[in-house]
Amino acid sequence: MRIILAILSLLIFFSVSTFSQQEDYQLGLSQNYRGQNQGAYYDYSDPDGLNIKVSVWGYVKYPGRYVIPQRSDIKDLISYSGGISDDSYLDEIRVYKVLPDSSQQMMKFNYDDLWWNEDLNQNLTLYKMEAGDVLVVPGRPRLYWENYLTLGLSIVGVLLSLTTLIVTTNK
Repeated sequence: MRIILAILSLLIFFSVSTFSQQEDYQLGLSQNYRGQNQGAYYDYSDPDGLNIKVSVWGYVKYPGRYVIPQRSDIKDLISYSGGISDDSYLDEIRVYKVLPDSSQQMMKFNYDDLWWNEDLNQNLTLYKMEAGDVLVVPGRPRLYWENYLTLGLSIVGVLLSLTTLIVTTNK
């Protein structure tokens, strides 16, 4: 009886590992896949117009290098990159520009001013993206109540373990 159980368990083990290997192969990309083969490179170019290359760094959904139409502004680029994340600083969005004399300039923007300003037509020329611009959305991960609870329970667990160790060694 044990021999039959051993043979059945070996058959089940090998069949599961064989199927999992085939599933892994099937889940991968096919040989005919012609999608993005470079990391973090996104092409939103206009086939009939002039396009520029810009970069997006920081706390957006899809940071990386972008090819976008020349007429795009900062709001378009934020939209192309999937929007800002919850951890970003909304009042410190920056665009780094390289000027014609090879000097660099940093422009700071407030997210609320970009989206909710009453007179957007007046400021749209300031927000036009140019070739080589780098959009930076700074931020840092925020801790939520779950993070504080996990941290607190970890500390309590360590303290209880140390207390138990001290009590048992003193007896």
